[in-house]
Amino acid sequence: MKKLKRFIIGLFILITAFAVYVELANRNSKNMTYRQKMLKAVYPALMWFTKLTGKNTKGLSNKDVIPPVSFYTLAGVLNNGDTVSFNSFRDKKVLLVNTASDCGYTNQYEDLQKLSEQYKDKLVVIGFPANDFKEQEKRADKDIAEFCKLNFGVTFPLMQKSIVIKSAQQNPVFQWLSDSTKNGWNKRYPSWNFSKYLVNEKGVLTNYFGSSVSPLSKEVVAAIME
Repeated sequence: MKKLKRFIIGLFILITAFAVYVELANRNSKNMTYRQKMLKAVYPALMWFTKLTGKNTKGLSNKDVIPPVSFYTLAGVLNNGDTVSFNSFRDKKVLLVNTASDCGYTNQYEDLQKLSEQYKDKLVVIGFPANDFKEQEKRADKDIAEFCKLNFGVTFPLMQKSIVIKSAQQNPVFQWLSDSTKNGWNKRYPSWNFSKYLVNEKGVLTNYFGSSVSPLSKEVVAAIME
């Protein structure tokens, strides 16, 4: 009986300590559900665990294959409804990322913002919100933009919510990114939220990085600096 009582007391202390940690880690968070707060708080542990296990850490690269279909023929619809031609991204690298607001990797929004600021003269970061994985992006476009701005200071372009996984409704941009007959070599479509594709200054798809690869990792930074 005493052992059970000590266990209950210990469990209560542990839960209380975790709850306090979650609140401290989210001092500046706004309009977040408690689940989102917990996910943000445990993000460092998630990244450590996935690196340890190798989950979603897959990377692919290409330097020489010229795409049969030009990247610069593509266009996208921004969160506010405006259309942007990818021809405007010539002479810059472009990092395209499928994103979600209710995912263990959502804290990567902050890292992506830092990346876009640090390399603003040579890199464009574009977020593609999608509800494809465990319905982790249920918000409307306006609410997504507000959530990202308030909690992660996002100023890089966000596209309208779309489907990024392989399907008849797949976003044309992700059709290009995951179809080797269009991009020249890669067939890998997003396996989870925050998969990353890097296109170089000449419109060549050069890299794919899995969800567990931090936007600020040495692998991503090295690819941007090449």
